[in-house]
Amino acid sequence: MAGGGTSLRAQSVACMVSGEPITNLDIEQRTKLNALTTHKQMPRQEVIDQLIDEKVKNKEGKKYGVDPTSSDIEQSYAGMSSRMRITPDQLTKSLESQGVRSDTLKARLKAEMVWTSLVRGRFKESLQVGEKEVAAAAGDQSQAEAFEYQMQPIILIVPKGAAPATIESRKKEAETLRERVQSCEAANSYFKSMPNAAIRDVVTRTSADLPGPLRELLDKTPIGHLTAPEITKQGVEMVVLCGRKPTTVDTPKKREIREKMYTEKYEAKSKSYLQEIRKAAMIECR
Repeated sequence: MAGGGTSLRAQSVACMVSGEPITNLDIEQRTKLNALTTHKQMPRQEVIDQLIDEKVKNKEGKKYGVDPTSSDIEQSYAGMSSRMRITPDQLTKSLESQGVRSDTLKARLKAEMVWTSLVRGRFKESLQVGEKEVAAAAGDQSQAEAFEYQMQPIILIVPKGAAPATIESRKKEAETLRERVQSCEAANSYFKSMPNAAIRDVVTRTSADLPGPLRELLDKTPIGHLTAPEITKQGVEMVVLCGRKPTTVDTPKKREIREKMYTEKYEAKSKSYLQEIRKAAMIECR
């Protein structure tokens, strides 16, 4: 009887949000999930508020036709497990070992998907960050020199499990070729006919697209020459620099400022929108 009473309490409704229930079990499950992801014990009222927010977000999403399918949610769940370098089944088992059902995480993922799509879709225009805004925020830094690079990745293939001597031999071969190659045409001629080697199509990237160390490396590399060989899982990799020209399209600093300004606009709009729809919702808690 005592066990039955506990089960009934867990299933009992704690809140109604526009006709949809939040049970004590929902609150208990979300509390465990939050503790698992934040390593903190969130107060019960904060958990309830979080669940209420998600109910009103999902309801607002349906109003505008934003309603992820079970397949969309499973895909998001699989994406999360992939980033954790585990399979979806392993993620489910890991959650269950902590007393958390996978549906609890999936419910949170669904609400996040709905809300992101809703805010970005409905307020697309007001969330845009203009170039004048970025330039004003960047000040003199906006004038920092940026380049557009045209390059072709090259790989000297080394079989998996190859002996260190084989890898070293290919690296020496790469160094020799590096001295010979002085144009993109020469690089294509050498590497397209070479066994166990490949040269990719030309890719174009700006300074803002590349990590700092690679930008520095490309800035020091003469046009038509190869970067220093690097050993990777594929083998020995290099890049032939086919072109480098100044650009005003973007700089790393401007991109950083633009992303920060967008995030600030998104968070402000998200907060005010949520307050608005919560006020309009019928919320009753016991």
